[in-house]
Amino acid sequence: MREYLLCLAAAAAVTYLTVPLARALALRWGALAEVRDRDVHDTPTPRLGGLAMLAGLIAGLLLASKLPQMSSVFTGEARAPLALLGGVGIIVALGLVDDRWGLAAPTKLAGQVLAASVMALQGISIIWLPFGGTLVLDPVTSVLLTVLVVLVCINAINMVDGLDGLAAGIVAVAALAFFAYSYLLSVEVGFERATLATLISALLVGMCVGFLPYNVYPARIFMGDTGSMLLGFLMAAAIITLSGQIDPSAIEGGTLLPALLPILLPLAVLVLPFLDLALAVLRRTRKRRSPFAPDKQHLHHRLLEMGHSQRRTVLLMYAWTAVVAAAALTMAFVPFAYGILILVVGTLAIAAVALRPRWEKARRQRSREVSRTGT
Repeated sequence: MREYLLCLAAAAAVTYLTVPLARALALRWGALAEVRDRDVHDTPTPRLGGLAMLAGLIAGLLLASKLPQMSSVFTGEARAPLALLGGVGIIVALGLVDDRWGLAAPTKLAGQVLAASVMALQGISIIWLPFGGTLVLDPVTSVLLTVLVVLVCINAINMVDGLDGLAAGIVAVAALAFFAYSYLLSVEVGFERATLATLISALLVGMCVGFLPYNVYPARIFMGDTGSMLLGFLMAAAIITLSGQIDPSAIEGGTLLPALLPILLPLAVLVLPFLDLALAVLRRTRKRRSPFAPDKQHLHHRLLEMGHSQRRTVLLMYAWTAVVAAAALTMAFVPFAYGILILVVGTLAIAAVALRPRWEKARRQRSREVSRTGT
């Protein structure tokens, strides 16, 4: 655990220290998020925060490569770090071009497919699934499924990045939950392959923690597509490394849930971005628009319309992510009913806070009607 925490701290410190440099570069280069009709911010804001996150990632990986517990990831024939960095290089270059000049949705999608394919072909890919025992995938299916998972994660994080501090905070909470589960597998159960997933999760937490002081409302810098696509790509890599490369039949029994948990947990910790993505695609296709066409009907926009401030909206979405992640983790360690209890109680509490502005508005309307009628 100590070595993971050291890597997390290194990623956080380097990210925090390099954000001012990224901001200065964005101002000089003209990489600014202009104010559009669908945006919430009211002044042009620099948006190359993803470069600072990349610096944090590299620092964490360099430190990890010198630590004894991480040696299995970086020594011998292990190609995973190179596969990861190959995909990261493409996704960051794609994000930089988009943040500065803008790219059409099909072009960005093609770049994302390329990055995912490079990573998959170099070894980070889904090898089997827990269906019918253990379903071993053929090479083509393995690469295609890996690319699909990467695309979903990248675009889910990208779409939820609509308020100051929202995407970074959600990814931090999700990565922390995923770190806890993958740490159990890598250290307590003894799956050596899970070490990379645990390391990536720890670095993700550090990168987000280091970036958030500059990104909370009112934000001094945005992560931009460079940052949101990087976070989504890394989260997908952690999910694939854990879920797709560890034999699910080997973790049945004991205190863990059956083999489906490595598949269900990533869905749980990222439930909010996945839900927002699914609703956006459904909403836009029903209107015969492109799934990538922007609008102002995301979950955070709806909370703002209900009367919540930016900060309260972000905190509500943090809380919902934390509740779902905590419930999923609880199910991994204790009887299933306790996880359900956490999920139900937490969801009801968040719903009560979220709906409070509507209830207060309805109460004020009733009071005005009573005052007019005198009854």
